[in-house]
Amino acid sequence: MRRALSALAAVSALATTGCTGGPAAQDSPAGDVTLTVFAAASLSDVFEEIGEDFEAEHPGVTVRFNVAGSSGLVQQITAGAPADVFASADEPTMARAVSAGAVSGEPRPFASNVLTLVTPPDNPAGITSLADAAAEGVDLVVCAPQVPCGSATATLAGDAGLALDPVSEESSVTDVLGKVTSGEADAGLVYVTDATRAGEAVHTVDPDRARSAVNTYPIATLADSERAGLAEAFVEHVLGTQGQEVLRHAGFGHP
Repeated sequence: MRRALSALAAVSALATTGCTGGPAAQDSPAGDVTLTVFAAASLSDVFEEIGEDFEAEHPGVTVRFNVAGSSGLVQQITAGAPADVFASADEPTMARAVSAGAVSGEPRPFASNVLTLVTPPDNPAGITSLADAAAEGVDLVVCAPQVPCGSATATLAGDAGLALDPVSEESSVTDVLGKVTSGEADAGLVYVTDATRAGEAVHTVDPDRARSAVNTYPIATLADSERAGLAEAFVEHVLGTQGQEVLRHAGFGHP
């Protein structure tokens, strides 16, 4: 009986903190459950919307996001950071989590994305192609090679026969976008979805052969999740009709 009462008390101590970004959080004293999702930076806005929809369908559940570059998220997961779901911006990065034994079951593809060039709205360097962005004297910003958008950048440049000479390599695609929107760079290579989200804050130039570097996004529940059933329900929501509609509206392609 004492054990049963202790277990009941533990359940009643679970938390709610709201659907929000930031590090993984514990549950609050309100009695609700927090599901922690580690998501690639390019999923920031769209997963916030998906998380709100999931919460509406699951009263008492709060979805909390840790959003960053996929490679950094894998490092956190394998170092023991508590999380329930991982959504990566490409399959090779997810494969690292699988190899480390951090994933439960098979990752499932749920979206795709391609790169595009963005410049400040007035396009001061007069960029009309990837070759222009690679020219001497142009301040080009890209993702670092170890993150998915950086790997896609290398593929795109190689397919175009260009040697890029960026002034900065960033740890996430949102950092690249920030350099351009702040006027610190003449151009940046970001995902189409990031350019769409930025709206009039950027000018977009579609590079030739952009489809040569398509990133497929996989999602999976994590082996150490203490809420495996709820984690799988979130994955199914992302893969379901409502989640896919939100992703398509944000500019993501089919996996």
